[in-house]
Amino acid sequence: MCFGFFLFNGDATEFSWSDTYKLTWNDFQGAPDQNSEAVAVTASGITFNYSIKKTKTKVLSFKTMIKAHFYPEHSWCKESEVDDHVLSHEQLHFDITELHARLFREKVDALRPSQNVAETLQDYHKTINENLENMQNKYDSESNYSIDKEGQAIWQSYVEKELKRLSKYKS
Repeated sequence: MCFGFFLFNGDATEFSWSDTYKLTWNDFQGAPDQNSEAVAVTASGITFNYSIKKTKTKVLSFKTMIKAHFYPEHSWCKESEVDDHVLSHEQLHFDITELHARLFREKVDALRPSQNVAETLQDYHKTINENLENMQNKYDSESNYSIDKEGQAIWQSYVEKELKRLSKYKS
């Protein structure tokens, strides 16, 4: 059995991560890839934008918007092959996306206005997306795509602890 995720940025229908909402199989609205070994795919990603207030010679301030999103139309499951355990695995993929949105917000919170703030924000965004992709892959590997229940439980505990640690930066 194999599961998957992918990171997505685009103009599709989406909803933001919330600690009061957990994914349901109804959220997985995309057509399943019957040629894939995966039984479910979570499409999630971090959307990011910013604005900078400046004079001709000085950056005065900046604002950012950083959100973890789930994309129902690009997420799918093979209904006859999934269960609640698989759903919790897919939820954790979305939670890992939120974790990285929080890590991004934490990094931005420490940033002060400067002439190169736009480049710095873009660098942060690029790095956080690379780290997110690496963690998603590591999670799938170490949980064996949810088959290794002990590995899954270790990841569940780790992500919950990190989300709590970074609760100041939640969506």
